[in-house]
This record gives sequence, structure tokens and C-alpha cells, in this order.
Amino acid sequence: MKNWNRTSLLTGALAGITAALLSMGANMQSSLAIVLYAASALPILIAGLGWGNAAALAAIVVAGATASALVSSYFALLIVVVTLIPAGWLSHLSNLARPASELGGPEGALAWYPLSDILVHLAGLVTVGMIIVGYIVGYDTSVSDLMVDMVIEAVKAQEPLYNPDAAAIAQLKSMFTLALPLVQGAIWVVMLFAAYYIATRIVQMSGKSLRPREDIPSALRMHRNAIFAFLAGLLLTFIGGAPAAIGALVCGTFGAGFLLSGFASFHFRTRGKSWRLPVLWIAYLSVLVFTIPAVFFLLTGLTDTRRTIALTPTGEN
Repeated sequence: MKNWNRTSLLTGALAGITAALLSMGANMQSSLAIVLYAASALPILIAGLGWGNAAALAAIVVAGATASALVSSYFALLIVVVTLIPAGWLSHLSNLARPASELGGPEGALAWYPLSDILVHLAGLVTVGMIIVGYIVGYDTSVSDLMVDMVIEAVKAQEPLYNPDAAAIAQLKSMFTLALPLVQGAIWVVMLFAAYYIATRIVQMSGKSLRPREDIPSALRMHRNAIFAFLAGLLLTFIGGAPAAIGALVCGTFGAGFLLSGFASFHFRTRGKSWRLPVLWIAYLSVLVFTIPAVFFLLTGLTDTRRTIALTPTGEN
């Protein structure tokens, strides 16, 4: 046990240093910033999924300390809240299991924490993390207003005749105030889930995984109670001010969860079809290029909510 603890802590420390360096690289390289920030979650996830909570906790502490020493405590706090803690918590949930008989399942089997609940936790963690970051940096409508002004000036430089009136600019700024947190929250949920998916595959290939490999198309759904969070966020957007921005953020984070489950459902329903591959490519490209088709997958995720629980025989892992 002592050797296992020493190995776990050492693995966690190395993972924490790697995560901090990736975050610092994102801080310096703007073109790949979001990819590197999301990639910084990978070492934490791998350490937690393969070596347990002690490794994940050590990784988070070391990553925060490294970032604080090499950059600033302010930067360290941001990455810990938005990236590292969610990654560590996801690895913890993924390794949770209980006797299936406690849930009405068969004797001699383990029931693993449902993937649908893990996705809901991810949406909630990103929401809370971004609210904390917004409070720390002092986010308000001036941020989005400034971005709109920059876009308008750029358009005017290309098209000198472009001269929108004050009402149109005010309406654009109002829309962007809600669009910015919505898009940021949605992108971050998708990126962190992608990191979680990659980490699970890496750990499974290494033979260190406790959790069995799940069939993502059939298992990845949102918990039905997440619909109420999404609707609450939608209602908040009509209030205005800070509550509206928080509501847009909730719509983005939980909407991203439903979007992911919608894509998973689409994968599942097209299995065995001869036209499956080209249709999947068209679906993904249409969402990336036009965005609007994402509403279809969002609605699919909202209408297909269920929980599937992975089971393994006791002692298999």
C-alpha cells in the first residue's frame, strides 16, 4: 500500500506539472489557446482514472502551485477552477461503483456511476467555474460591448460605406451580451468532455482503467432533471443584467450536454445503415459551418433523456 501511495502521488505530481505547462503554453500561444487549455485537463484525468483520487488531488495541487510560482496566483486560480477541479471530479465520478443489488440489479455485479450523471456534473462544474471566473475578472456588459465595437470597426475598414445606426448597434450589443457566455460555456463543456473521452481510452489501453468501456452512442444521454436547469437558464435570460448572462451561460453549458447526447443518439439510431458514414459527415460539417442545424441535435438530446448503468461482474477489475 505504501508503494501504491508513493506511486500515485508521484504520478499525480508529474501530471500536475504537465497540466501547468500546457496551461502556460496556452497562455502564450493564442492561436491554439483553447486546445491547449482543454489538453491541460488530460493529465489530471489520466492520473485520476488510472491511479485514483490521491493522484488526481496531487495533480491539481502541484499544477496550481507550479502555475502560481511560474506565472501568478491569479492565473493558477483560474485554471484550477475552470479546468483542473472539473477534470479531477470527473475522474472521481467515473471510478465510483456500488453493488448492483443495491439498485435492484443482479447479485455479484458492480454498477458504475451513470455516464448521463457525469455529463450533468460536467455542465454544472463548468457553469460554477465560469461564474467564479467572471466574478474574479469583473465581467460585465462592457466586455461584450468592446468586442462588438471592434468587429464594427473592422467591418468599416473593409466596407467604408457600412454605417449602422445607434439602434442597430445597441441591439447587436444586447444579443452579444447573451451570446458570449452561451458560446463560451458550450464550447468548454464539449472540449472537456472530449478530453474525458480521450483520457478514458488512453487509460483503458494502458490496462489501468477500473471502469469498463461503455458504448457511448447508447449510453451518452443527459439526465431528465437537467431539462429543468436548462429551462431555468432560459428564463433568466429574459430578466436582464447579470442574471441574464448567467442564464445564457447555463443554457450554453447544459445545452452543450444535450447537444452531445443528441449526436450520440444520432450515432445510435443510424447504426447498421449503409448511408450512415456520409450522413454523419454531413451532419457534423453542417453544424460546424452553419451552426443552425445544431438545434436539431439539441432537440434530439432534450427528447431522449435516460440513464444507462454499466455493470461488471464483481472482481473483474
